[in-house]
Amino acid sequence: MTDETGPWLVVGLGNPGREYAGNRHNVGFMVADLLAGRVGARFGRHKRAVAEVAEGRLGFGGPKLVLAKPLTYMNLSGAPVAALAQFYKVPPGQVIAVHDELDIGYGQLRVKCGGGEGGHNGLRSMTKSLGTKEYVRVRFGIGRPPGRQDPADYVLSDFGAVERKELDFLVDRAADVVESVVVKGVEPTQNVYHAG
Repeated sequence: MTDETGPWLVVGLGNPGREYAGNRHNVGFMVADLLAGRVGARFGRHKRAVAEVAEGRLGFGGPKLVLAKPLTYMNLSGAPVAALAQFYKVPPGQVIAVHDELDIGYGQLRVKCGGGEGGHNGLRSMTKSLGTKEYVRVRFGIGRPPGRQDPADYVLSDFGAVERKELDFLVDRAADVVESVVVKGVEPTQNVYHAG
């Protein structure tokens, strides 16, 4: 269910704090920061939710975006997301979670609405707090850890030197995917971005 005139809540998932800023787990924050720059908005602390929020419009008179970075740490992201969805009256179908995805190769982007959480604690928390799985996910592939590295350590480590060469381009592309979902919808976006 969507509301044609209402805002979209775009949630970048990550962990607050400088020590986490370059982590694979924080790619959602990176995309949210880029989108804020695109719409000319600045993040500020929200009065009703433990999150930083930036508001703007896509293009002149375009759809309203509420960009959010929960400040509760990844595993507790759901409560601030639910509080913001209620505050801005955003239906679940217009909530977009941008997150890292172990099950997709580095640099691949996938979009879906609903489905499982694939062991991602940020998504699990969102599903619990929103009371539904029917929100949009923009999945940013980070690939599996090499050798026997623990996935928990892997997601909390910074992107490698080779990955960083492409990272800015990929974050930019992920922001394009978010904008496409808002303007065109999930299926048309899948048709364009899943081919590559």
